[in-house]
Amino acid sequence: MRLVLAALALVGAACGGGGDEAPATPAADTTAAAVVAPATAPAGTLHEVQMLVTPDGQYVYQPATLFIKVGDRVRWVNVSGGPHNVAFHQSGIPGGAKDFLNATMAGRMGDLIGKLLFEPNAAYEISFVGAPVGTYEYFCTPHEMLGMNAQLTVSR
Repeated sequence: MRLVLAALALVGAACGGGGDEAPATPAADTTAAAVVAPATAPAGTLHEVQMLVTPDGQYVYQPATLFIKVGDRVRWVNVSGGPHNVAFHQSGIPGGAKDFLNATMAGRMGDLIGKLLFEPNAAYEISFVGAPVGTYEYFCTPHEMLGMNAQLTVSR
């Protein structure tokens, strides 16, 4: 975006009226923006899980069962019926996964508890780069008693 603004500023200066004014000089930080390397996409596959209420009133993750590889990412999206989140049962995760998840879960609300998503289409993503293999049972904190739980299996 800065690069586009810098280019527009240069075009505007070059196409200015025929007065005696000196052409405008672009801001110093626009030059730095031009040399920043583009972001690279993280490795692994991105999987999406929808968090929603079905037409018959069930609170669910879709899909409720997911198989991924070490290095993949999972994005949970609040579709309807929120707020929703992703929380893991300590007894339902592989050995070593607690420390991994707590280090990986950005903006978490507590031990193994992801942040609440209030807005429709809000998303929460976890990277499983370096994750211990095994099955991870998870649930939505506000809707666990309504059966909103699921699992994902991480393999090599």
